[in-house]
Amino acid sequence: MKLAVEALQYPHGARFSPSACAQIIVLLAVLHCITRIFSRTLILNAARVIEFRIRNDLFQRLTMLDLSYFSTSRSGDILSRFSNDLTNVRMLTGFGSMSAINTVLIYFAAVTMMIRIHPWLTFWAIFPFPIMILIVKKVSHRLFHRSLLAQEELAHLSSQAEESVSAVRLIKSYCREEHFQGEFEKTAGRYLKHNLRLARLRGLIIPVMATATGAGTLVVLFMGGRLVISNIITLGDFVAFSGYLAMLVWPTAVMGWILTLAQRGAASMTRLAGILGAESTVVDHPDAQTISTLQQGIEARDLSFSYGDADILKGVSFYIRAGETVGITGEVGSGKTTLLRLIARLLPIPEGMLFVDGRDTNNITTASLRSLTGYVPQETFLFSRTIADNIGYGILGEHTAAAVSTAAAQAGFLEDVEAFPDRFETQVGEKGVTLSGGQKQRLAIARAVAGNPPLLLLDDPLSAVDAGREEEILNELGKFYTGRTVLIVSQRVSAFRDCDRIIVLQSGAIAEQGPPAELLQKGGLYTEICRRQQNAQITS
Repeated sequence: MKLAVEALQYPHGARFSPSACAQIIVLLAVLHCITRIFSRTLILNAARVIEFRIRNDLFQRLTMLDLSYFSTSRSGDILSRFSNDLTNVRMLTGFGSMSAINTVLIYFAAVTMMIRIHPWLTFWAIFPFPIMILIVKKVSHRLFHRSLLAQEELAHLSSQAEESVSAVRLIKSYCREEHFQGEFEKTAGRYLKHNLRLARLRGLIIPVMATATGAGTLVVLFMGGRLVISNIITLGDFVAFSGYLAMLVWPTAVMGWILTLAQRGAASMTRLAGILGAESTVVDHPDAQTISTLQQGIEARDLSFSYGDADILKGVSFYIRAGETVGITGEVGSGKTTLLRLIARLLPIPEGMLFVDGRDTNNITTASLRSLTGYVPQETFLFSRTIADNIGYGILGEHTAAAVSTAAAQAGFLEDVEAFPDRFETQVGEKGVTLSGGQKQRLAIARAVAGNPPLLLLDDPLSAVDAGREEEILNELGKFYTGRTVLIVSQRVSAFRDCDRIIVLQSGAIAEQGPPAELLQKGGLYTEICRRQQNAQITS
């Protein structure tokens, strides 16, 4: 720039002609353009790769966590971290890092050239910048705090939206549209409030940056002009110096944006670390061994379990022989579902309380134990895929059409499938919205038996099935029970007709256990449960 000005001012004494200077400027501009394209492509691609790897790590971590984590986390909040928080991290590692690198390089190059022209003029020109940095440093902590609040409120907003969409039928049934609209508006209002506070703080940073550069420009005009008049520097030096200072205007303004990205990215990384740093409470011991079959049976020795301060199971002891079919019943909240979850190792088990084939379940690898288990949870969940895919998830490896069809028949679901136009290729919709409650349960049973597991855990699998269909399903399942260990939880004693033994829970403890006929003769709690159900059937 200096050479170009001197070429125009002294065309005969300059080292380069004006046309040569123009060619050099064009060449430098082209090189600058190529460099920026290459750097942007390289850094932004790297940011996408980082986002990809973090997203995969997040999902892998989520799939490894146990039920205790998800019982205290809202799905909308988790989804918000996968979307908005990951976007903030990508922006920081992409545009943020690229802008930071450009700022450092431009500052280094421009300030170096300015010092070569006149050191003291450079000092006074950039003197306002340290003051600006101190002010921004004071603001940065509040910026992080407000960014974190905004991210948390967005997570609440996402959770509320996801929950409302999932419960839309219930909301409409109770005419609660206006109530939920109001609740959503309140949450959105809080999110708006936090974002406006964040915007005001961000708006303070940019003017501070602009003031620093403006002050530097005034210093150069005043002091640099006097230096030119005094012939201490040339006019070319003054123009070049002003040009270098002008190069700092945009990087200085961008520093505020970089700071905002850094604080938002840091807030998002804090939220992502909540997932990445979470540990599963169900872990394999280092010396845990695999198990390939169930030969002896399952034993509980004074098994106790608590959710926080609430005691769910209290000193439960039993022995279930391999190949035995056992029914578990009792009042609501007596610990039936918790017991099945402990056997499947979905919850942490204290050592020395639960044994499979004589070995403590903590010394058996979780994967090998669950591979032997077919599990039907109390709350049926179906993937938004075809019927064949949903049944096939119960089969390790590729599933065949014959295996899927056999499983559907065993669950009493084949007749329903045949009635669908696309049969096994029918899409069940999100969470099985196109199926009835009974059809969902039967599909879940088909998924559990599809893998031909030696251990079958059924948690109230027939609650949404009518009496006629229940009879059909029990007939088919009775054939499947042969040679397998089956635990079936139910409130309906009719589900226990093929059971060798019944365990009756009351307030987390075993009230009684034994063969169904023997329990009926005792006239205890099981007899009372049977009597109540018979009276209810007569009344209906």
